[in-house]
Amino acid sequence: MLGDQLVFPILLSKDLAKSREFYHETLGLDILRHDEERIIFRCGSGSQVAVTLSTTGTSDTQTQLAWRVPDIRAELADLRARGVRIEAYDAPDPVTDADGVADMGYAWAAWFLDPSRNVLAIIQPK
Repeated sequence: MLGDQLVFPILLSKDLAKSREFYHETLGLDILRHDEERIIFRCGSGSQVAVTLSTTGTSDTQTQLAWRVPDIRAELADLRARGVRIEAYDAPDPVTDADGVADMGYAWAAWFLDPSRNVLAIIQPK
């Protein structure tokens, strides 16, 4: 049933060209399919991220998707080297340290934005 099936997030984009550049060129995700309405990127073993054209984009400030990583500090260094700006939060929750990492109790997490202002995260479980 559904609990046995893969799922993939669908993010909204007001500019697919900028999204393509960010996800493919900046983050290094492979493109599985691309047309004028959507781009589907490969992530990990069998997972995908779809970015679809939208006239309104997103206004949500909550995390839209997260990648689970084995070493959050190494991933942050790689993202910064690729030109990605890591978000800093100071109140009320979460609070990030000087490197952009928040202790969420069960995991360490850090956030960044894509060109359409979708909030993306990397998470390292404890």
